[in-house]
Amino acid sequence: MGKLDLIKNPAVHDKFRSYPKLIKPKIKYLRSLILEAAEENEEIYQMEETLKWGEPSYLVKKGSTVRIDWKERTPDQYAIYFKCTSKLVPTFKELYGDTFKYEGNRALIFGLNDKIPKKELKVCIELALRYHKVKDKPLLGKKK
Repeated sequence: MGKLDLIKNPAVHDKFRSYPKLIKPKIKYLRSLILEAAEENEEIYQMEETLKWGEPSYLVKKGSTVRIDWKERTPDQYAIYFKCTSKLVPTFKELYGDTFKYEGNRALIFGLNDKIPKKELKVCIELALRYHKVKDKPLLGKKK
């Protein structure tokens, strides 16, 4: 496991500061899982942390962008977003069923009091970070 070179955008720090006090640790926890998943993959050496659509976003070579956010219009939930045209969320549904709450083919949704299924979520993140290497494999290379 090598050291991950994280290229940070100062706008992301500002975005984290803008979250309500109750939400900030929840979004930061999702961020920590994304960074852990990247650090645990020996093929990932560099990750860019930036804003896409105003949301903290994480990009790696050969991966699909992972975004996290909380929105004022849905104050009792926060989410991790994936590219809706990818096979990611449909695969997560097949692998994990009702372990997660889904928003169409684009997001895993968490209520403010939900316990995050850490192991399963890290697998989902890892699949997104390796997406262009696994997108042609059944279940993106994971077993049920």
